[in-house]
Parts: sequence; structure tokens; C-alpha cells
Amino acid sequence: MRTMKKLVVLTGAGISAESGLKTFRDSNGLWEDHRVEDVATPEAWQRNPDMVQRFYNARRKAAAEAKPNLAHKTLANLERYFNVKVITQNVDDLHERGGSSSVLHLHGRLRNVSSEKNADLIYDIGHKEIYMGDLAEDGFQLRPDIVWFGEPVPMIEPAIEICEKADLFMVVGTSLQVYPAAGLIHYCRPGIPIFLVDRKLPGVNLPSNIVFHEGAAAEVLPSIFGILKELT
Repeated sequence: MRTMKKLVVLTGAGISAESGLKTFRDSNGLWEDHRVEDVATPEAWQRNPDMVQRFYNARRKAAAEAKPNLAHKTLANLERYFNVKVITQNVDDLHERGGSSSVLHLHGRLRNVSSEKNADLIYDIGHKEIYMGDLAEDGFQLRPDIVWFGEPVPMIEPAIEICEKADLFMVVGTSLQVYPAAGLIHYCRPGIPIFLVDRKLPGVNLPSNIVFHEGAAAEVLPSIFGILKELT
């Protein structure tokens, strides 16, 4: 029996935006014109935790109402031909709901909350809301289990290990400007096929073996499905 090649896919906000989820890079900001510093940093949590909770409650609600798009479903369909590992910068669960079976969330998950004092106490609350006064079993406040700007990214080492073993690599819907996630592309073995799918070419240094496919992920991924299948 032939072993499936490993296809590693790094996804960013662009793939979720096509399902209607706004991003920090939208012209009007993500939520009621709040800056990232207001709602997605440890300092914001210390300064105004109630605002941060309301922000993530709103994001959780929006994610619950969003539907996986054709890009999510195409990545899931590729599991028929490849051993697909999705590494996502997104905190929604659209990849899982789209059918992908192996998803690593670099920046946490909206569905999860954790103890303010013990990051290992994690609870899956689905799409429910949480408020100040809602406590973990250790008696400390529950906070979104999200990696905020300025915090370490615990899942980066497992992600690097996945990228090092890739036979093919694909980047979908990310500007490759947010580190350390943007650096994952440089952990791939030299010379493997690398596909970049986005509305525009990122203005960063890229490996010379990248093939760029311009356009919306939900349109481009189905159109290059056949190209990818030929590499099995």
C-alpha cells in the first residue's frame, strides 16, 4: 500500500474572511473600531477585562454563525489523496466543521477558555458566552484561551516539526507578516513544492520555489485541486 505524501497547509485570516468573519486588517477594524491593543493583549486584559470578554463573546457568536466555505471543504477533500496537516492562525473552528481531521491552532481556539492563573486548565464551552465572575475549578477567572499579541506561542514547536516533515506545503489566506507563524515556511525541506494562495503576493522574502496562485481561496483551491492530485 502506497504511503500518502504529507501536505502541510498554513492558513490565515483570509480563508475565514471568505466565510464572513472580519479580521484586524479590515479597514474598519475587527469589532466596533477597537484596536488590537484594546482587546487582544495581556495589557488590555489587565486594563479592561470586561471589554475583552465582550469582544470574544462577540467573536464566538460570529464564528458560530459562519459557515465553512469551499476552501475549507477543498482542504478536507484533499485528505483522500494526501496526509493533510492544517496549521492555522485562525481561532475559529471552520476547518473542523469543513471536514479537516488534523488541525493545529497556533493562536488558540474561540471555543476554549482557560484559568487566568493556570493555562493547563482548559474548557471547551462551544459558542457560549463567558463573563467576569465565571471561574475555573481552581477558583480563578476564566479567560479566552487565545494567544494574545505579546504572549508566547506554545504550539509553534509542534508546528515546526510538522513543517519539517512536509512533502508539499501550501499557504492560504495569510500575509506572512505575523511571527512566529510567518517563519514556518522556512522550515520546509529545500526544493519541495510550495503553493501560495492569496489575493495578492505578500511583500516579504519568499523561497524561490513558490508557485503563486492569485485570488480568493474559495475560488482558487478548487481550481488547482487537479494540479495537487497530480503530485500524489
